[in-house]
Parts: sequence; structure tokens; C-alpha cells
Amino acid sequence: MAILDVANVSKAFGGLRAVSDVTFSVPEGSIFAVIGPNGAGKTTLFNLIAGAHQPTSGTIMFAGERIDGLSSDRICRKGVGRTFQIVRPFHGLTVEDNVILGALLRRPGLPSATRHARDVLARLDLYDKRDQMASSLTLPDRKRLEVARALATDPKLLLLDEVMAGLRPTETDRMVEILIRLNRESGLTILLIEHVMRAVMSLAQNILVLHHGARIAEGLPADVTRDPQVVKSYLGAEALG
Repeated sequence: MAILDVANVSKAFGGLRAVSDVTFSVPEGSIFAVIGPNGAGKTTLFNLIAGAHQPTSGTIMFAGERIDGLSSDRICRKGVGRTFQIVRPFHGLTVEDNVILGALLRRPGLPSATRHARDVLARLDLYDKRDQMASSLTLPDRKRLEVARALATDPKLLLLDEVMAGLRPTETDRMVEILIRLNRESGLTILLIEHVMRAVMSLAQNILVLHHGARIAEGLPADVTRDPQVVKSYLGAEALG
């Protein structure tokens, strides 16, 4: 059963067609990756799903309900959480307070929100840093805090926008382990944009490839990475390590 159905979705900014007639489905409980070169329309697609932009045409269904046209806060309340390519913590707050803000979406009482935030921080290996200011964190920790803030909203679908960009291989492996654990232990569906192909191959059960806003391939990782069009337009120009 699909938790997300994107059907013939397009988005134009003036004369620029950033996303062009894209269709795909994300099975519930899966890890699904979107890859492609810079400027392929990946983040625009995320913005359409999360409600930051409205499609020019097409439909987006989440858990059986149409969500295109809804505001981002309503989509979040329905169960779609997201991270941003440029991490945006509240630097003047502690790590714990950053996550509590997300937890308050479904837990209006501070004690309940705090308990949930601490549970999320433990799952992201940040519990021991909960009292630090967010501004003091290293890049790997800020990346994990970004995931924790989204996870605190209790999403059914988690959108991850390049959460491994800029990480060293050991930190990438650590993030991969965390995401696999989240998926297996809670059944959380994860849709991720990622350039680090070793992480994509470790995580994803299915891959969608975008190029110039259009879908050029979709399928199992082993099949997609052998597709001549994908190799020519993306993998041949990208580092696979």
C-alpha cells in the first residue's frame, strides 16, 4: 500500500518548468530515494509535497487524502515531517528546546513534550548534548538535530533533504544506521534526497531519478544504477563513494 502518491505533478516558475509531469508512489514503511544532478528539481518536489509550494498541475495524495493545495502546517499535522538542505536550528535555544518545539505539535503539555523530545534525542544519539546550545554543535550533530526536530512531530512520512551532505564517511555510516533503525523499529516511511550514493545504496528499496525536472528512471537500486540514461546524466558525473 502506498502512503504517498504523486500523479502528473508539475511546477513552473514563470517560464522555468522546475518539475515536469512527475509520477511515483512511495510504499508505506519503505525507504525511497530521489536522486539526480543539481538543478534536477528534487528540492522543488519536496517543497510541493510539504506544502511550501503549490503544484501548477497534478495531484499529491498522502495516506489516502489529497494534500496538494494545503498549507505546510496542515500537511505537517497530517503526518509529513521534513528537514531542510540548509539546517535551520534555533541557535539561541538548547538542543533539547529545539526538539521540544517540534514535540509540542502533538503534545501540548510541556512535561509530555519534554519526555518525547528526550526519547527522540536518544534515538538520534544526541541525548548527552541536550543542554548544549544549538549554535555550538558540529555539522554532523546539527544534521542529526535537524532530523530530531522533524521526528519529534511524530511523522508517518519523513522527508530528508540531503542530511548526509558534507559528512565524513564515518558520520555518513552513523546516519545510515540511525535511519535504518528508525525505519525498522517504528515502520517510519522515509523519502530522501541524497547525493551520497553509498548511503542511497545502503538505505533505499526504490530510487526515482530526476533530470531537468522530469523522471528519467525509477526502480530497484541495482537496476537504476545500471540504466544507461542515469549513468550518462548523473552517475557518470558524480562520485559514487
